Formats: sequence, structure tokens, C-alpha cells
Amino acid sequence: MTIELDGTVAEAVSEDPLVIKNPKTHTHFHTYGGWGRFFLGLREEKILATRCTNPDCAENRLWLPPRCDCPDCWGPMEWVQAPTVGTIYTHSTVVYPGAPFRASTPCPLISVEIEGVCTKMMGYLKEGKPEIGMAIKAVFNTAKPTNTILDLAWVPA
Repeated sequence: MTIELDGTVAEAVSEDPLVIKNPKTHTHFHTYGGWGRFFLGLREEKILATRCTNPDCAENRLWLPPRCDCPDCWGPMEWVQAPTVGTIYTHSTVVYPGAPFRASTPCPLISVEIEGVCTKMMGYLKEGKPEIGMAIKAVFNTAKPTNTILDLAWVPA
């Protein structure tokens, strides 16, 4: 099974901050605010996470999705490149999606466990059949970026 996207693109109209024009039945302008750097990183085939910079904070792990402020001490975060390999923690398959769903079905949605990251990241398995514990690696849509999380998918490693 191979997952295909429908080809629609959320066009970037600004990069600082990252603002996208996301075509739907109406035009919606959306800013990513402090999280824009994450989506810009996907264009460079990088997964960017955040880590607290406060040396007195007990939390020193990476956060994905990234956080603008530390959820434990509210201190500033720094951007760190996260690994592009992981394992499937859990999964579910979308068979009957809603109207704006942009991937082909059935679409395996996966919860990705990445070493050193304290949270699980959601994504989709672009190829193969998901299994808990399966080693996976990130693949990036850089040819025609959508400027959304759909620019990051996973395949068996």
C-alpha cells in the first residue's frame, strides 16, 4: 500500500512569521507564529524540536511537536534537530475520512516514538503496513511542499 496526497498546496505567503494560504472552499490565511521554524525545517529535510534553556529546569528532553515555552518552568526553548528515525508506538487506519482529508485511503496514522523526545509525534505511514515497534524513517515532501505536517511522512527503515 502506498499513500498519495491529493496535490493541493498551502502556499507560503510570508516566512517571518510563516503564514500560509490554505485553499479550501474558501481562502484561509493562517500563521504558525512561534512554530513556523518547524515547518520551514521540513523543507530542508529536518525535524526540528525544542528544548528548555533554563539550567534550573528539571526538563531537558526534546519536545515534538515543538513548544514555544517550556511546559514545566515557562522558560525559553531552543531549537534542536531531532533524529529522523523512530519506531511505531501505536497506529490506527483511516478508512472513511471527512471531506477535507488530503491523503488517499486507507491511510495508516501512526504515533512515532523518537529517542530523546519526551512526547510522541503523530504522522502517517506512506508505505507498508504498520506494526507496533516497527523501525521507521522520515521522508520529506520537498519537491512541492504543502507547508503543513503532510510534508513529513514515514516509511519502514
